[in-house]
Amino acid sequence: MSAFATRSGTPGTLLPPLHQGCGQCGRLQRRKDVDTREGVREILTKKEKNKVLKQGFVANKVPEDLDAVVIGSGIGGLGIAVLLAKVGKKVLVLEQHDRAGGCCHTFTEKGFEFDVGIHYIGDLQEHKPFRCMLDQMTNGQLQWEPLDNPYDWVVMGPPNNRRRYPIYSGRTRFPEELKKCFPGEEKAIDEYVRMCKKAGRGIWLLALLKLLPSPVAWFLVKTGLCKRLSYFFEMADRSLTEVVNGLTENTDLRAVFTYIFGTYGNIPKDASFSMHSLLVTHYLNGAWYPKGGATEIAFHMIPIIEKAGGAVLVRAPVNRILFNNANEAVGVSVMKGQEEVHIRAPMVISDAGIFNTYQKLLPKELQAMPAIQKQLSLMKNGEGGLSVFVGLDGSTEEFGLKADNYWIFKENNLDELVEDYLNGDREKSAKSVPILFAASPSAKDPIWQERNPGKSTVSLVSFANYKWFEEWKDAKVTNRAPEYKDLKQAFIDSILQDVMEVFPKITRDKIEYVDAGTPITNTHYIGAPKGEIYGADHGKERFSPELNATIRAQTPLNNLYLTGQDVFLCGFAGALAGALTCGSTILKRNLHLDAIALAKRTKPVKSKGE
Repeated sequence: MSAFATRSGTPGTLLPPLHQGCGQCGRLQRRKDVDTREGVREILTKKEKNKVLKQGFVANKVPEDLDAVVIGSGIGGLGIAVLLAKVGKKVLVLEQHDRAGGCCHTFTEKGFEFDVGIHYIGDLQEHKPFRCMLDQMTNGQLQWEPLDNPYDWVVMGPPNNRRRYPIYSGRTRFPEELKKCFPGEEKAIDEYVRMCKKAGRGIWLLALLKLLPSPVAWFLVKTGLCKRLSYFFEMADRSLTEVVNGLTENTDLRAVFTYIFGTYGNIPKDASFSMHSLLVTHYLNGAWYPKGGATEIAFHMIPIIEKAGGAVLVRAPVNRILFNNANEAVGVSVMKGQEEVHIRAPMVISDAGIFNTYQKLLPKELQAMPAIQKQLSLMKNGEGGLSVFVGLDGSTEEFGLKADNYWIFKENNLDELVEDYLNGDREKSAKSVPILFAASPSAKDPIWQERNPGKSTVSLVSFANYKWFEEWKDAKVTNRAPEYKDLKQAFIDSILQDVMEVFPKITRDKIEYVDAGTPITNTHYIGAPKGEIYGADHGKERFSPELNATIRAQTPLNNLYLTGQDVFLCGFAGALAGALTCGSTILKRNLHLDAIALAKRTKPVKSKGE
């Protein structure tokens, strides 16, 4: 029996199909699910994949009789398109960049391939709901490679007083290894882990607030039941700094407890402990990387959309959403050169983020609606991202690069360091970047050397103030002023110096390529209004029951929906949960529960003799 078989022996889908005899009505009925995973095929060349990922927009490629148009091809956009395609809906996904994938895309320079947003993903054990959901949404073609254990290293202090702390996965090993590093702090470590697990388990109510009928959701909010029912909401307005400072006086341990704040973008004193707990528990059972690189994600989702009659087209900048006289969304307008191409559909779904959707794509009179302004007032832009891409001449082994990540900090006073940096003079801040994420995609991908022999890459990520670069935002992306290039080079030089101190085998003479992406680079390529990489800000205010009952997939305008990071949470898993939330709203079916149920039904059954 195949390892993909279910206990009942029936093949299955994430969603049951439409009922017999009606192709487009959308009414669903339950039946035994079938598993759409197929035998894994070989990973194709970049040229072959680009035929799928780089299908340029022209009017005659737009399918007729569309059921929905999706703006943006990030994982939130592709995710909802696949979910709708799975129930027979014909969906068009439009992407302003020249390739699909959003933060899951890659680019190649001087023969080096770089991921822009996928560094590691947790919670991907076989037959867990998240893994099961991803398998169904890629027909089982997306393969995942586990990272080393420890998967993260926390590095703190100057070269003459540098401390390195390994972060291991494993529900018992994680705390056990921390206790080895911090003898005498056993009680604090156990309490930290207990609180993180308890808060993480309470995330169910956040999803429910977005799916329940609005009066019921607001009853839970107004009565205070949210905080009584869910430890997640009980702890949501407590800062990470407040919680960890109450657990220990050890400043290095405090920093280790909080180090992963860079994965959602708020310094510990502004971060919600509940948000932080989700990241800690997300990686408790390990970390993974997509085999073949991040492009594999979009590459295996697009054919599912196409099979249902839809399409994913790039170089298709949507400049406005179209509405009828009743203020119902009826399609979008795409700029093709200097001309507008109108595309009609009974449903518009935006993965462009709440600010782009409401402030750029709506007519002025609809932007001014009190309900729209209310939602905008609850959200604010996240912090800008800075990325440095390094191409090295030599194999990963030569440089001592492994399938893990390094979080490098100047010292352990993380709040003060990052706050001073972001509020500082740009030239001064460029010379001393206090937080740096460093990883090697080439070391994480087991087939990298087959695809790129004799080459290695390092990806470096930090934060940067959008205002430092804003004056050059309207210049051509490939030909900005010398002053911009000088500032960017100052960041590159100081960051490389820190990296070469931590990785001494990386030397200047081995660097064949290096460049940086600033917040305005993010604005150009992924449409981030203020250069942010995690969508709207994820500070404590983001996790109030009131906000989560207000910001839903269904917008105040009929037939217009939101998907992705701003609907649920940031990151790959959060954006995909946003797609499930959007799909649940549209299909009137809780897809989060469907994923859990399917995970329980698809546990492997070994064949005789195995």
